[in-house]
Amino acid sequence: MSRQRAAAGFTLIELMIVVAIVAILAAIALPQYQTYVARSQVTAGLHEITPGRTAYETLVNQGTVDGATYADVGNLGLDTDTPRCTISASVPVAGTGYVQCVLKGNTRIQDHWIKLNRDANGTWSCASDVDPQYRPSSCNAG
Repeated sequence: MSRQRAAAGFTLIELMIVVAIVAILAAIALPQYQTYVARSQVTAGLHEITPGRTAYETLVNQGTVDGATYADVGNLGLDTDTPRCTISASVPVAGTGYVQCVLKGNTRIQDHWIKLNRDANGTWSCASDVDPQYRPSSCNAG
């Protein structure tokens, strides 16, 4: 009479193969995730300063000439320090100016900046010194 072996679970080699597959997938996914996080933090920084553009333009249209009014980001409806940015604005010179975010967060983007620039014609543009792979497509190199 022969004894039949009952199935008792996974063998060691099967478990080692599963662990190896999971490690390979993690090695591929982790850099992609970090890139995604850095890109989203740059975009969040841009969105934090975008309302300042409207307030800046309102001050220009009201004829405000006091440079300190523009330089105080509170007058633009923005906070100086947020979880994503340290925000600053320039005093307009001949109609030009900017609202800037110095980024915080992921080490790939930390201490880089993203800026909304106003030219003398009142046209706004985006510029940044962030690596192109993290920069929003609407922003040019700074």
